[in-house]
Amino acid sequence: MFVEFGNAKLTAMADSAIMSFDRGNFDAQMAAAVGDDPQLVSELRVAFLESARRYHDLLGRSRCDANWQYTAWRMQSIAASFGEMKVYALAEEAANGAPGDPVILRKIGRALAD
Repeated sequence: MFVEFGNAKLTAMADSAIMSFDRGNFDAQMAAAVGDDPQLVSELRVAFLESARRYHDLLGRSRCDANWQYTAWRMQSIAASFGEMKVYALAEEAANGAPGDPVILRKIGRALAD
């Protein structure tokens, strides 16, 4: 399946539940949406970090496969929306891993702290 959002493209492969994000003109789309307003860009960054940290916390408390995967997929979604490919890749790694994996939780925590 192939979905377009502006000039950004999302590709989903139903058989493996993997999504990839082609950044395309995402930065141009963001600039067109918010203009040259550094305060608004800063507010959007804060909103992303708050959401990502909330999902990181939920991952840390997830004990079953379903909750772990769902939360990791939600984190992937917001990371893709903001073009945060490092967080996206780590969330994908989490989705494919075991619930409560302390290694991936630390990696995600460090990425969000950067």
